[in-house]
Amino acid sequence: MATINGKDIHKLVVACDAGMGSSVMLASTLRKQLGKSGVTVEHSPVNSIPADADLVVCHSGLAARARSVAPTKPIVPFQVFLGDPAVTKVVKAIQQGTDINV
Repeated sequence: MATINGKDIHKLVVACDAGMGSSVMLASTLRKQLGKSGVTVEHSPVNSIPADADLVVCHSGLAARARSVAPTKPIVPFQVFLGDPAVTKVVKAIQQGTDINV
């Protein structure tokens, strides 16, 4: 298991199957939560994860595909688009500058 510190995350990408509906909703929520942190939050289709992403969050059903597209990027899988504990941990780590195990 790898670790990334919240202070090292400057660009967070929310990846979903098509990069439209669910990822847009979660990305919007994360932008509001991380607005004061200086982190850029984008949404993307899982097959087009940007090379400059520091961290990728995606539904657990897409995690294997995300890892194959972006093998060097830390991937945080989640189960529920709003209120998932994995996403909450990411937000807290960025806000507090603590480690995230990925």
